[in-house]
Amino acid sequence: MLVPPPVVALGATVAQRALARHPDRPGALRATAAATMAVGSVALAVTAARSFRRAGTTLAPEDPGQASVLVTTGPHAVSRNPMYLGLTGVLVANAIRLRSWTAWVPVAAFVAFIDRIQIRAEEAALLGRFGADYETYRTRVPRWLDRRSLARATPGAGSGGR
Repeated sequence: MLVPPPVVALGATVAQRALARHPDRPGALRATAAATMAVGSVALAVTAARSFRRAGTTLAPEDPGQASVLVTTGPHAVSRNPMYLGLTGVLVANAIRLRSWTAWVPVAAFVAFIDRIQIRAEEAALLGRFGADYETYRTRVPRWLDRRSLARATPGAGSGGR
């Protein structure tokens, strides 16, 4: 059983604070940037979680085999892992707020853990559960973000529309 990612993110937040021993107080611009990033990241994660709830599927990442529906719309059309992207964004916002280079180490550790352990386990379970439908989704939508995400997030881009 895997550790729930929000618990891992909380641990990374504590580590950020510990590593940024004497963080500078952020100026107004840095504080605003960090707050904007945090609010946007939380909104992304909450929106993605709501789409799971509306679809009637599990939010329990520690047991991905329990997924009853493959959610591919909303934020999941831009990233296969918008909830993890949101958690990462909160950690990035905290690193910006702390204004300490060492606060970025837990961000990198969180991404590495989620990408190499959590997501791999989930992808294997989803492939086993949804087969070709998941494989098609996986080839169409990136794990995190890439140029395809931008095209999907921009109305009319990449669709041959006006």
